[in-house]
Amino acid sequence: MKILHTEASAGWGGQELRILAEMQGLRERGHVLELAAPASARIHREAAELGFRVHDVPIGRKAVRGIAAMRALLAREGYDLVNTHSSTDTWLTALANRLLRRPPPLVRTRHISAPVSRNRATRWLYDRACTAIVTTGETLRRELIEANGFTHVPIRSVPTGIDPARFQPGDPVRARAELGLPARTTVGILATLRSWKGHRFLVEAIGLLRGRGLDLQLLVVGDGPQREALEAQVAAAGLGDVVRFIGHDPRPERWLRALDLFVLPSYANEGVPQALMQAMMSGLPCITTDVGAIGEIAKPGSTAVLVPTQDSAALADAIERLLADPEQRRRLGASAREFALARCTRAAMCDAMEEVFADAIRRRGA
Repeated sequence: MKILHTEASAGWGGQELRILAEMQGLRERGHVLELAAPASARIHREAAELGFRVHDVPIGRKAVRGIAAMRALLAREGYDLVNTHSSTDTWLTALANRLLRRPPPLVRTRHISAPVSRNRATRWLYDRACTAIVTTGETLRRELIEANGFTHVPIRSVPTGIDPARFQPGDPVRARAELGLPARTTVGILATLRSWKGHRFLVEAIGLLRGRGLDLQLLVVGDGPQREALEAQVAAAGLGDVVRFIGHDPRPERWLRALDLFVLPSYANEGVPQALMQAMMSGLPCITTDVGAIGEIAKPGSTAVLVPTQDSAALADAIERLLADPEQRRRLGASAREFALARCTRAAMCDAMEEVFADAIRRRGA
């Protein structure tokens, strides 16, 4: 199959990483994968560095020239299928398809749990213009069917796949020494620094725990628009010696292996977070929240500990309890790894996406 992925967003996070991982996985299986994105978007540069053919198209905003550019690209290249990922590129591709005599089937991937509009235009986009819809979690799939009433096209949940060879359990003491970190109990979060990821509540929880006399440090792996605000929060709380901002690292597995405990206190917009799956695949005990589709992989007392959203005190209590119970941490980590190996591998993701794409092509040709 010759497949075009489109991405309007200039951001960088789990969605963009999922796109690239999927492109790499399907390329390894012999398919041809290309990307259409604005040259200013980071994913444009990252895809090019991975050796993909990348098209600079003005799809960062909803405008007529974006429709024209997509129409010209689709007419020229003869793709078997287009997979869109954000609202803007989905709209522009759908409208461009309307102008083509033989448009390629359109598959829309929904990565987050934000509500979808219920107006007539959006119903046309999802239920008529698309040939298939993919969500990153079953909760998101049910929402589109039950709340939005999208029933004319198949909708399938395909969680992001994680490479089990890359994300393996490690020795945190050794990993901390290799990274030059202090020999302290280490809690960490891996996520784009966005408000809804809940970093500020984790920082507050660390402050509470330090006040209780716990000697621990927090690793904040990732970058994003909230970094300045979080750094100011850390400074104001006097936590500069125990909270370390690592920034973005293309090899996050190094930092995950240095952790005793992984925390993701998100309060909105989540599908099945890629970072949480990476932590689970790494055999880490995890604390998170039941937001979006997180509950599909974070099973209370089995694969993770769940806490209320935006509740620093509850988060601090959960961290303290787990740090005081090595056996529960071991059990949670082992169960999380077992669950991830059974359901969340990159091979399983690529198998599912191949099936979705092949079916969409058959449906359009029927």
